[in-house]
Amino acid sequence: MNKLIFLSFIFLGLIACSPTLTPFSQKLYDDQKWSLEELQKIQFYLSDDIVLYRKVASGETTINNGKIKMVNGEKIEEVIFKKGIPGVLIFMPKADRFAISFDSDTDPKYLIFGPNPKMTSRYVLLGKEWDRNSGQVTYDNQVYETYSGSAFAGLLVNLKRANKLERKSSEVKGRVIQ
Repeated sequence: MNKLIFLSFIFLGLIACSPTLTPFSQKLYDDQKWSLEELQKIQFYLSDDIVLYRKVASGETTINNGKIKMVNGEKIEEVIFKKGIPGVLIFMPKADRFAISFDSDTDPKYLIFGPNPKMTSRYVLLGKEWDRNSGQVTYDNQVYETYSGSAFAGLLVNLKRANKLERKSSEVKGRVIQ
């Protein structure tokens, strides 16, 4: 019984030490007024799995991103982003669009995220077209299909850590004639 209580305390201690991740939303972005440089210092995390897939033409021999598997006799390239994977902001194609790279290659590959008004303006995966079953997403200059559930995959941040960004500011007091 003592071992069970001891293990419970250890488990609770680990949970307490783990970061609390918060969905990144337009409201959070507007409230914090982070600059591009500050946003690039924030560690983003993925809220849900994303699976990208595309048919590979018979002449294509260089597959860099993912695995190849056979589905109904066709070669399919799959790129999988697991829930919780860390990513960084590479650039902002628009004021409310984030190009997030989860890849450590020197030539960064990225996915685009932006606010979805139907989801309290959480930053979620953006694609060209979405229908009931799938959507089209550009990754590494290729168009991939993804399952419709990927539209709900969003960005998370450790808010305590993000708020600890160093800010240098000073208040100017004014100057009077002597």
